[in-house]
Amino acid sequence: MMMIAIVDVRWWFRLAWPAYFAGFFLLIIVHFVGHTGKGAERWIDLGFVQLQPSELMKLAVIMVLARVFHLAAQEDMKRILFLARAAVIIIAPVILVLLQPNLGTSLIIVMNGAAMMWMAGAPVWMFLAGIGAVAAAIPVAWHFMHDYQRQRVLTFLNPESDPLGAGYHITQSKIAIGSGGLHGKGFMNGSQSHLNFLPEKQTDFIFTLWVEEFGLLGGAFLLILLALMFVYGIWMSLRVRHNFGRYLCLALTVNFSLYAFINIAMVMGLIPVVGIPLPLISYGGTSMLAVMIGFGMMMSCHLYRDSKVTRV
Repeated sequence: MMMIAIVDVRWWFRLAWPAYFAGFFLLIIVHFVGHTGKGAERWIDLGFVQLQPSELMKLAVIMVLARVFHLAAQEDMKRILFLARAAVIIIAPVILVLLQPNLGTSLIIVMNGAAMMWMAGAPVWMFLAGIGAVAAAIPVAWHFMHDYQRQRVLTFLNPESDPLGAGYHITQSKIAIGSGGLHGKGFMNGSQSHLNFLPEKQTDFIFTLWVEEFGLLGGAFLLILLALMFVYGIWMSLRVRHNFGRYLCLALTVNFSLYAFINIAMVMGLIPVVGIPLPLISYGGTSMLAVMIGFGMMMSCHLYRDSKVTRV
């Protein structure tokens, strides 16, 4: 993070397209030599570490869109062809990520892209049309979803229908959160987590472990810290004087916040379960690397907020 922070933001402007094509190439490589784990083919085994290209691709998409919107004129945001180009930049990697399959990361990439198009001034009718298209495509999407993805949606609607099967994760998560009470059971004293009733406690369900051990007060404290990071990211972006840095900083803040919101809402049963880690808290090599790279670029935008970013 510190190494990236001291690099002039103009380098990230120049490296946007190379980073995008490199990430796209790695996503293709995953389908040929990818490492399969828990039914998903998402990793490239480098021997000393398992690299998940989809995590890095989120950052590359943000960098490219920030560059494209920085160079665009205001009237470009009302041109269908220009908006279609931006949509292709988003959708192309999403298709490869969906094939892994990785629905959670695909949704994050789409939401990041939509947020950036909103920041850049895309017309409201485009978003309304997109929402309508998504709603109309739900029956078709349901047909093409994997069995486990359909089961997650059904379990979300009625988790008690199969408490020892598909609904086991979310049921145990709710029990652990509720058993924490106001002050929690104390560090390393959580029964649901440390007796292995709670699955994936080190990654997707780590917020549940936290609340069981530190209670409602501990959970609220963590939420406040995450909210402060969001506010600080917005503040940093508003101080940047060039559009590239402003778009980049805002989108990276949105990306971080979406991960936190989706993970916490998921373990509380507010949305269906998806494979989304809690940034800075969950165990994970590539996800932590991507988060720290994102923070480094935000700091770079702030340090070089007065730089003149040009096409060269």
